[in-house]
Amino acid sequence: MADTKKQLRWYNVALIAFVSVWGLGNVFNNYAQQGLSVVTSWILIMAIYFVPYALIVGQLGSTFKDQAGGVSSWIKETGTVRLAYYAAWTYWVVHIPYLVAGESSITASFIGIKE
Repeated sequence: MADTKKQLRWYNVALIAFVSVWGLGNVFNNYAQQGLSVVTSWILIMAIYFVPYALIVGQLGSTFKDQAGGVSSWIKETGTVRLAYYAAWTYWVVHIPYLVAGESSITASFIGIKE
């Protein structure tokens, strides 16, 4: 019988991180504005940020696979409850402008306003 254990490889996690954090829209927009010179920055961004990010998240996720809280539960297990609270609070505060911007663009698209 085949092994039914499902695992993501590091490059799958890196691609998921890239698409969710950077987005393919940024890739196309940067290429349209700057041409082939932007490829160097893509390679640097992948090497400096997304590959290490994928490796770190993969390691922490496999180490604390029974925890359901993500970053805050990882910090709680390795640090203190107060640090975990600060991590969760900071994550929430940082995403407020992003959520508001997304909400306004969705509303504008419904009523036909072009940016």
